[in-house]
Parts: sequence; structure tokens; C-alpha cells
Amino acid sequence: MSDSLVSIQIIPKTKNGEDVIPYVDEAIAIIHDSGIKYEVHPLETTMEGNLTEIFSIIEKMNQRMIEIGSRNVISQVKILYQPSGASMAKLTEKYRP
Repeated sequence: MSDSLVSIQIIPKTKNGEDVIPYVDEAIAIIHDSGIKYEVHPLETTMEGNLTEIFSIIEKMNQRMIEIGSRNVISQVKILYQPSGASMAKLTEKYRP
């Protein structure tokens, strides 16, 4: 059972002020490849799963940004930790058609 929802906005500092979208695409690919449930939104991506696993994914995302040329990375993170269970669908069901 998922115990956490974590939203992240990753902001890589590029070497020469290049577009960050390819970096963000790479970060989202790491989430996708992890197999964890996620949703991409305009300003952040939300993951659903075990908090420890999600923190590991965030660590990989930050490391990858440096590997591909970012000088540093800011990760803005929001966490809902709910041991009884957490899901994006449950939290937003009243807003869905």
C-alpha cells in the first residue's frame, strides 16, 4: 500500500543558461523508469508510493541533473505521509468527472 504522495518541481541550473526542459524530461524519465505511479502536471510531478522509495528516486533525479551538466539543482518537494494509505485518486476524486 502507498503511504505517501510526493510532488516535486526540479529546477536545474544549466551551465550556460540553456533551456531546462531537456533536463526536466530526463528527471521525469527517471520517475517513469522506476515503475512508480506518477502524474505530470504543468509545474510539478506527483508520485504515489512508499516514502523511502520516493526519496531514492528524488536522489537519482538530482544526481542525474549533475551528470548531464547541471551545476546545481533545486528540488521543491511537497510530501503527504499517511501510513494508513495515500492515493492521488482518492485525494482528488471529488474533482474528477
